[in-house]
Amino acid sequence: MTLSSGALFALGLFVALWLLAGLWAVGRGIAMQRRAAFVAGQGERLASLVEASPQLPVIVRADWRIEASEKLGRWLGLAQGPRNFDELRGLGSGLDPDGHDALRQAILGAQRGAKPFTLSLKPQGSERTIILHGAPAPQAVGGPGSVLLWLSDATDGQHALAQARSERDEAMAAFEALSGLIEAAPFPMWFRGTDLNLALVNGAYVRAVEAKSAVAVIDGGIELCETVAGVSAAEAADEARIAGAAQVRTIPVTIEGERRIMRVVDVPLAPTGGRVIGIAGYAIDIQELESERGAHRRFVDTQRELLDRLSAAVAQFGPDQGLSFANLPFRRLFGLEAEEVAEAAPFARLLDAWRERGRTPEVRNYPEWRQAHVDWFAQPGASEEDWLLRDGTHLHVVAQPTPDGGLLLIAEDKTEQVQLAGARDTLLRVRTATFDNLFEAIAVFAPDGRLHLWNQRFRRLWGIDEATLAAHPRVDVLMGGLADRLVKPNQISIVQEVIRAATLERQQRGGEIGFADGRYFDFASIPLPDGNALLIMLDITPSRKMEGALRERNEALEAADKVKTAFLSRMSYELRTPLTSIGGFGEMLQAGYAGKLSEQQQGYVNAIMDSVGVLGRQIDNVLDLAQGEAGSLVVERAPVDVRQLLDRALADAQALAAAEKVELVGNISPDLGRIDGDAPRLSRLVAGLLDNAVRYTAPARKTDGRVLLHATGDGRAVEIIVSDNGPGMPEAVAAVTRGQQAGTTSGGIGLALARQLVAAHGGTMEVVSEPGQGTLVRVSLPRRV
Repeated sequence: MTLSSGALFALGLFVALWLLAGLWAVGRGIAMQRRAAFVAGQGERLASLVEASPQLPVIVRADWRIEASEKLGRWLGLAQGPRNFDELRGLGSGLDPDGHDALRQAILGAQRGAKPFTLSLKPQGSERTIILHGAPAPQAVGGPGSVLLWLSDATDGQHALAQARSERDEAMAAFEALSGLIEAAPFPMWFRGTDLNLALVNGAYVRAVEAKSAVAVIDGGIELCETVAGVSAAEAADEARIAGAAQVRTIPVTIEGERRIMRVVDVPLAPTGGRVIGIAGYAIDIQELESERGAHRRFVDTQRELLDRLSAAVAQFGPDQGLSFANLPFRRLFGLEAEEVAEAAPFARLLDAWRERGRTPEVRNYPEWRQAHVDWFAQPGASEEDWLLRDGTHLHVVAQPTPDGGLLLIAEDKTEQVQLAGARDTLLRVRTATFDNLFEAIAVFAPDGRLHLWNQRFRRLWGIDEATLAAHPRVDVLMGGLADRLVKPNQISIVQEVIRAATLERQQRGGEIGFADGRYFDFASIPLPDGNALLIMLDITPSRKMEGALRERNEALEAADKVKTAFLSRMSYELRTPLTSIGGFGEMLQAGYAGKLSEQQQGYVNAIMDSVGVLGRQIDNVLDLAQGEAGSLVVERAPVDVRQLLDRALADAQALAAAEKVELVGNISPDLGRIDGDAPRLSRLVAGLLDNAVRYTAPARKTDGRVLLHATGDGRAVEIIVSDNGPGMPEAVAAVTRGQQAGTTSGGIGLALARQLVAAHGGTMEVVSEPGQGTLVRVSLPRRV
């Protein structure tokens, strides 16, 4: 069957259209497929975003069906996701009845009045807090009567909020405490805003500027600090703001009408390095501190000046162990140079320098020794050492750490003391050896009466063992057990009393005691300068024996002297009888009873009469001397004209002086007056002195021999002086001075008798004789006895 061309054309057109429609359908299908894939992808992304969102969307439809993800069940603690509203409430999980009802009422309000709401719910048995934001759902989402809920887990937020509230409360409490502290601060404090004007001041500030209140200070802009060196208080705060750090000034400030030195500090406040929000400031009164600092500087200067005057070497080191001060003795002792002091040389370096100069002791391990001494700075207490230097110097070193971390070093030269200590030890040994070898028994008692020192003779004398003495017993205990050693035991109390007087009363006393074995001791207790008492006991047994022998001999001599005196007295009387007869017959011959005598016979008789006179005077002298020695010399008292007596004695001696070729001179005062005495004996006294003077002067001097009789007187006494220029008579003077007779010569008898006659008249006699110069005898006789 053939088709027409038109049919073919129509068929071809139809096929072509169909092919085009198919191609268009295929292309649209592909496009729709792509769009579906895109929409599905978008849906998945939106679902993922919703799932990852911190908020959970929930749709509650009008019939109370719920559309939500499974996450809602996990948030509410349910076993599975709820499908209707009543499933939100469960037993022990989900919402509690109150929360469930509150949510229901809120949803009803949103359904009926399109009213949004916000609730905070807490599922049962969970610490989770859920915030619900509800509103009517869009028509495209839920349809009519649906409500869209957005749930968010606010557990972390609530915790953060609670923490923030706690921190806020703490901050507010700290701020209030800080405000109270600032207000109670005893020194002015203030705060400036960004405009540098005062915004806050405390009570101390108000009192300092003498304002009524803090408001008055802030409103009036009353500044505490005055403008100093062209810088005001606000400008100083601005400098702190610009510098971004605290600025400190020390300026004078008037506080309550009194000028004080204050340390003013401005501190910029910038939280965590941000911009400055204000300037805080405070002022501290340092007037007392400055005064004390000045006083401390003056004290340090005075102390260092004083240390320079000390003999001890003193150095001070600072906390950095550098030398800060060394006095003159320290610099001289350790050879410090001025540069070492000026540059504050470290202690360790100084030790090295001192070692080189030989000013440290020689040690085996110097580095260890050096470190140990550097550690002095860290020691809790003082350290003391003795250093023996190479040159023999002994140093006592004391290192005292100071509270500031420094060190005070004191070095004292003990060389002389060490030497003195050695000498003292030697002296103690010598003293001990001396004490033990003394002949005397010696003991030293302390002020409290205890035995302190003793020698071996003391121990052996009392028979005490060494252990008893070593216990240093008291004197009463020691002596109480020694009474049986004495002849008279009660005499032991005398020894105790003597020791007590020396220790307590500081008086020296002594005595004598006898021991039972026949020994005798002199003892004395002597106070010592240190308060002790020295007891010395000397054995006088030989002296006592000698004394006894001498006493017996003296008694024998006294008896012999009495016999001699009696003999002389008897002989004087017996010699006077024949002498009287001789004188009587001589006088008869001179008178011519036997006839007239020739001239030669007359000379013989005259010579006999002269000898009788001399012998008579000698007998009278011997008799007076014997009576004087026996103490029985009696003088007759009668007024005696002294000048007449002396003139007659001078005239009687002229013949002898002329014969001996000696010049006899008298210098007698005319107003001598009278004395009460025995005229014959006084005549013999003066005659004997003149006779001795002439006889001793003549043999020694061939020419220019001279004897002077000088006499003066006053209202109390008469003084008679006989002097010569002879050879002197030292033996006679010595004998008379000792009260002895110088032999049997007339001179010796004359001096001895003269002394007795002067004493019998109550006078005094003095003899002065120089060899080669002569002799002077001075006699003083009182007017009345």
